Amino acid sequence: MSLSRRALLTALSATPLALAVSACSDDSSNGGSGGGTRHVRFGYIADYNGASLLAIARERGLWKKHGLTASYSVFVNGPVQIQALGTGDLDYGYIGPGAMWLPASGKARIVAIDTLTYADRVIAKPGISSIQGLKGRKVGVPEGTSGEMVLRLALKKAGMTMDDIQKVVMDAPTIVAAFSSGRIDGAGINYPLIDTIKEKVPKLVEVASTEDIGGSFPTAFVAGPKTDAAAEAKVVAVLKEANDWRAAHPGESVALSAKLLKVDEAKVKADASHVKTLTTKELVARTQDGTVDGWLDSMSEFFVGTGQLKKAPKASSFYAGEKFVKAGK
Repeated sequence: MSLSRRALLTALSATPLALAVSACSDDSSNGGSGGGTRHVRFGYIADYNGASLLAIARERGLWKKHGLTASYSVFVNGPVQIQALGTGDLDYGYIGPGAMWLPASGKARIVAIDTLTYADRVIAKPGISSIQGLKGRKVGVPEGTSGEMVLRLALKKAGMTMDDIQKVVMDAPTIVAAFSSGRIDGAGINYPLIDTIKEKVPKLVEVASTEDIGGSFPTAFVAGPKTDAAAEAKVVAVLKEANDWRAAHPGESVALSAKLLKVDEAKVKADASHVKTLTTKELVARTQDGTVDGWLDSMSEFFVGTGQLKKAPKASSFYAGEKFVKAGK
């Protein structure tokens, strides 16, 4: 999928959340520069996966501790962040499993695994009780994201394909509005957006989920092609330290995420319930024993099946695992 600069700007303006740009430098006196301190621009998605480590890094002073300052920009999905990395408008970003085909195709590099997420669902309007019930109906899809991923997986499990539905390409905020108003019959989408839809359509039906489909669905932090190696090592060290603090303080991590996202803690807590976090020690061990490569290989094989990748590359070609292990030592 090709994303033009105009498409990027359109996606960013599609939701009020996407208009918010949080300046999260720990050294506000110099605006994130000066004194030889390296400034990094970080993108994220407005959910627990995307926001929690960045919220912790800001509040715990981890950027300053590692000789960095940082500013954050919120995006509606992973593909538009990777577009921004490619144009030089971002240094780092966050993606969910549905966008893993982009680093696998050489558009970015994974610098750290974040979580395993099971927040994706195929939802249907009341009266439709199964994925088969969506045959011939309009289904909203945020193309190139985990929403499309879970829809394709659910259709395959049911012996169906995209040809069996009326695929309607929409960004996630548009899906929320379209489903709530009855303009589409179903959607591939994720929590916490489903909670927002439920406020308008409380009897919506979850006809498929990544929890039921099975497998491991990693989220990750990615870097652009021109990242400075020394700065990247510091960024990864920040993420590793924030990750351990999150694992040790789940309740406080929810509170800090809610503060960054400017939403109720209850909503973030509900979102976090669909996430499996791992300690940095566990992530390092799973990187060294090949488990992470296995997760990424499985994702790449799936994307070959969808036609988003021509062939499955080795995970080591787009996951900087050795650098992840060494960062912060």
